[in-house]
Amino acid sequence: MASNPANNNIPDIVIGRLPVYLRALNRLTQEGEEVTSSHELGRRLGISSAQIRKDLSHFGGFGKQGTGYQIAYLEEKLRQVLQVDREWKVALIGAGDLGNAIGNYRGFTDRGFHIACIFDADEEKIGATVGGLTVQPMAEIESTIRERGIQVAMIAVPAEHAQAVTETLVDAGIKAILNYAPINLDVSKRDDVHVQYIDPVLHLQRMTYYLKG
Repeated sequence: MASNPANNNIPDIVIGRLPVYLRALNRLTQEGEEVTSSHELGRRLGISSAQIRKDLSHFGGFGKQGTGYQIAYLEEKLRQVLQVDREWKVALIGAGDLGNAIGNYRGFTDRGFHIACIFDADEEKIGATVGGLTVQPMAEIESTIRERGIQVAMIAVPAEHAQAVTETLVDAGIKAILNYAPINLDVSKRDDVHVQYIDPVLHLQRMTYYLKG
């Protein structure tokens, strides 16, 4: 039986590796494999087999020594732990170039997520279609999120608007935010809101440190 994914005793860095394991397992399934081992996963991911076993041990015993892991079973259990064995509706804020790319991306659905609504403040974008959805005005955020019971949002707006958007989302009941805007968001007043950041420039700057001029 998998442990409660909301267990605060489990380090966040461990939770962060679980989707990586799940992706590798999915790839193995596509390759026709049925059984794997911590050594094989470690080889593919560049993570020690001991670390993989330790991470998985937080959630129960998923394999037997000498026989490895049944891939389908481990996939199922990790999906349960991450709560992506169901479909999460997602609100997307921002219908610019980035928002369009996100809204039209088809890789979310089979991994537990469905973009259910898109919002923008630009009058020229409101009413347009992105990924089969009609872009709604910002004034409809709170009512739409509450009516549809949405808990997850993605922010793809300019940095100067991201904090105000965040406050609106939190007031509407959003509990998880994926932020593409190049700014840190302040949600310190709410300990039940989780924020993750995606900023390609930060990763590029981290990599260039290692390059020779």
